[in-house]
Amino acid sequence: MRTTRSPGAVRRRTALASAVAAALLLGGCGAEVRSDTRASGKVTVKRCGEPVAYTTPKRAVAYEGGSADKLFSLGLTEQVHGYVMPPANPPVSESPWASEYAKVRMLSDDLLNKEVVVEAEADFVVAGWNSGFKDERGITPKILDKLGVQSFMHTESCFNYPGYPEKVTPFEALYTDLRRLGTIFRVEDRADKVVDGLRKRVEAVRSQAPKGDPAPVFLYDSGTDQPFTAGSQVPPNDIIAAAGGRNVFDGLDQRWTQVNWEAVAEAEPEVIMILDYGDLPAQKKIDFLRKSPHTKELPAVRKNNFFVLDYNEGISGPRNIDGLEKFAKYLRNLDD
Repeated sequence: MRTTRSPGAVRRRTALASAVAAALLLGGCGAEVRSDTRASGKVTVKRCGEPVAYTTPKRAVAYEGGSADKLFSLGLTEQVHGYVMPPANPPVSESPWASEYAKVRMLSDDLLNKEVVVEAEADFVVAGWNSGFKDERGITPKILDKLGVQSFMHTESCFNYPGYPEKVTPFEALYTDLRRLGTIFRVEDRADKVVDGLRKRVEAVRSQAPKGDPAPVFLYDSGTDQPFTAGSQVPPNDIIAAAGGRNVFDGLDQRWTQVNWEAVAEAEPEVIMILDYGDLPAQKKIDFLRKSPHTKELPAVRKNNFFVLDYNEGISGPRNIDGLEKFAKYLRNLDD
């Protein structure tokens, strides 16, 4: 996979944490953010549903584009030591924050692991549960806690986090993360401005959504024997809905999940959204759908109604809104 690399600069930060008011309610998620005493130098923020005391990070490590984009969007490049980018991710040179990626180190092009974090002397790791953090690979927030390394999980991934689950709609989860990260890094005002800007872009799209019955949309991630798709708890569900469509599997109270082709056929999707990532490009998926007896007669396939969603527009991160705007334009221009 192509990446952009440059030597890591010396990190510096001299911001002093001011006391934060008692509680910040984030649209519908009920998340609380509070500061501890000034003397402690810590602020307490929820990691999924668990209150955790954080010191201001100086050597953050981000796993995948969504994590790094959140930090870069908040202007935190100087506090980012490096990133881990597995092969599925598109090249970082395609990111709106390509210039920021170039200022930090690429630590690995493999999955996140404890050795990379320790070798980087990281003091903070951002990843999702069951993606970057995973019991089976021996890297979890609890394990990092014991090593003295702080961690933060995407709220969107907290749906089934053991002991401290948290369920928030995907766009609200994005806003929650940006505000929580803003508090951890003491850039609350900056986070508020970023979130306000994203909210306005979403509302602008909603106001232009096509009238009438929403077009049924099937997200195809992967799978030949059985398709892997998006339930209601991942960003494509909100992207589809805000643009004026309907995820045909929005009734599944899950994140990324497996279904069967019979259910897809029964849903008769008018549009198929293809999640595009490095090791399984979109065109191969489209070719399969055109040939498969399960899908070749679907309305979307017969009409050639395929929309390609970039991987980093489909996982939790500020590029979700880029994906939304592109898909909304596609739906508005879709021929009947």
